[in-house]
Parts: sequence; structure tokens; C-alpha cells
Amino acid sequence: MAAVSGDPIRLGLIGTGLAVEQLHWPALRRMPDRFEVTAFAERSPEQAQRFASYAGVDDGRHHEDHRDLLARDDVDAVLVSVPIPLLLGIARDVLEAGKHLLCEKPTGTDEEQARAFLEFEREFPDRVVLVGENYFYRDDIRHARALLDDGAIGKLHLMAYRRAGQTVPRAGRFTSTPWRQRPQYRGGVHLDAGVHDIAQIRVLCGEVLRVHGAVQWANSTIDSPSDLALNLTFSGGAIGNYTACYSEIPVPPEPNDMRLYGTEGVLVLSGPEAERRVTLMRADGTTRTDVFRGIDNGYYGELCDFSDAVRHGGPVVGTIAQSVANMRIVLAALDSAEESAVVALDSPVEGGVPLWRPRGASGLFDGLPGTREISEN
Repeated sequence: MAAVSGDPIRLGLIGTGLAVEQLHWPALRRMPDRFEVTAFAERSPEQAQRFASYAGVDDGRHHEDHRDLLARDDVDAVLVSVPIPLLLGIARDVLEAGKHLLCEKPTGTDEEQARAFLEFEREFPDRVVLVGENYFYRDDIRHARALLDDGAIGKLHLMAYRRAGQTVPRAGRFTSTPWRQRPQYRGGVHLDAGVHDIAQIRVLCGEVLRVHGAVQWANSTIDSPSDLALNLTFSGGAIGNYTACYSEIPVPPEPNDMRLYGTEGVLVLSGPEAERRVTLMRADGTTRTDVFRGIDNGYYGELCDFSDAVRHGGPVVGTIAQSVANMRIVLAALDSAEESAVVALDSPVEGGVPLWRPRGASGLFDGLPGTREISEN
């Protein structure tokens, strides 16, 4: 059900909260050749007015009920960005209405909903469905993956990844939303934000076979575990550790980096969002550091992948199955913590996560925003 026309895809938005305002819209507004927002659904009149104002979309295109949006003939595809407990039902409504779907992650609240999401692949084979995972499209992560594929560090044998920082409600931040503070989905912050880190782990380390996890509840502002310590065994033979701390109190400056130890070198992914760094340390003691600035964190590439699939057919990287695989690692970590036991992962994705490249491009970054300082040696 590809749209062969070169005209922009007529896009409807269901939900116009922080994720749209801070993540999706900054990318969409740079892509008028690919997308035209023709309608949006938002229950909050104040939020609807806010979106119409900053996006320049006529408020006459606003619907309070998303089903009214889905009945429109001038909507080809829909971006769904609503609280996690609402994703499954609205995603089904979109697909049953005959629209292509770009849906925020994760694939539901628990394993049962993840399985229901997977059924969409069988029920709606003629729809393009991409479940958002911007880390699959982030330039620094894809660059690191290309280095690994080229054998830059030899055989990977150990991964160490840490994320720590203060997480308390602040106006204008994702932590301010009540449904995140008192989540009605398993794992809370680790299923919402943590799946991004799991996506990075899978892109760079491969599929996970076993996990052994422990959690702590040390943040009274969120009704979920604040800390997760997770040991992982990968299908390629490597082992790893992932530590996530969403602290209630301020913490010292943390490196928050990923280190990949191989037989011929070490690869380090580090730096804040404004300046990502990929550093290769070779066995002979030499190093190179590649720097990425203003790279959009992957949302532009994600939208490119979606629009190319709608227009030209073909698969996307951010499939339902890939999102479910990320989710199941978090759920297995929670199972492991509850059972005090190693938990095996069933049915890893065959072939793992493919390396995304822009359609028709010879390189990894053709046509993408941002600047890159990449060494050639």
C-alpha cells in the first residue's frame, strides 16, 4: 500500500503533547517535501491551541475525538503520540481506518499488549507501521555500528553502559506528566525511557540471550523502580552490564557513557545531546574521536524511513518486532529481579537490528541535519 506520488504525505497527529512539541515537530517542520500536517486530534483545548499556534496549522483541522480525524479522506498516515496505556487501542483504530502508522514506543504496557501489537503485522500486512525508536536512527550510534561491522575493535567481549541523573518533576519536562509519575505500565521509567538504552545495546552488541537484574525503589516522585542493575549475555558470546539510576536527589556529574571492549580495541560513546562523541582506542595505543553536533537525535532519520516506506514500499528499521524485542529485555529484567534468577529471552529478532542508511545514499549521513567531524584514518 505504498503511496507512489511525490506529493507530501498527508499526516494526521493524534496527541500533540511534549513528545510532538519537543521531538517530532522540530523534525517535521524541516520536511515539507515529505509531510503535510492536514489534521490533528487533541482532547485538551489549551494544548490544541498551543499546537495550532506554533505549528501554523489551522485550528479548524483540530478534532477532539481521534476517530473523527481517522474518518478524513485527506489523511494518509498518522503519528500517534499519547500516554503508553492508550497506544494499543488507538494504534488499532488507525490501522483499521486504513491509515499508515507511526506510533510512539513502547509496544504497550506489558507482554500481553506486546503480543497484541505483534498481531498487527499479520492483520494489516498492507500498512506501513513504524514504532518510534530514534536511537535506531541516531548518527553517532549508526557510526559506531559501522565501525564495529568493519572490525574496528575486533571481537566484542564486554559492554559497560551507565546512565545516572536526577529525575524529579519539572515544568516543561517529560517528568512533569502525571501518567509518568504514577505509571499504569510495568517498570515505569525503565519501560518508557530505558527502552532507548536497550535499543542502543542491541544495535551495537547484538541480540540478548539471558539477563540477570536487580532493582531499587529510591525515588518517591515516581511510582516505579528508580534503579536497575542488569547483567546481559549476548548471542555473539559477549557479556555486559547496564546500570540505570533515576535519582530523586542531585547526583555528581556522571560520564553516562557506553564502553565496548574488543580484542583489538575499545569503542566509547559519550557526550551530551548537543555534542555526541565516538572514540576509538586501538590496540597500538592510538585513538580517534569523531564528533557529532546538532544531529537531531534520530527523529529526522526516523521520519525519512517512514515516509520512504509509505511512498516506495519496503521495510522500515523500527518494526513492531524490533520494539517488542527492546521491551521484552526490560520485562525480563523485571522478572529476573522479582525471581532472583537468570531469565532467558525467547525468540530474538532474526538478524538483529539492521543498520539504517538514507534511501539512495552512498554514505550514512547523506541529506541529514547536523555537522560531523569524522576522522578518515
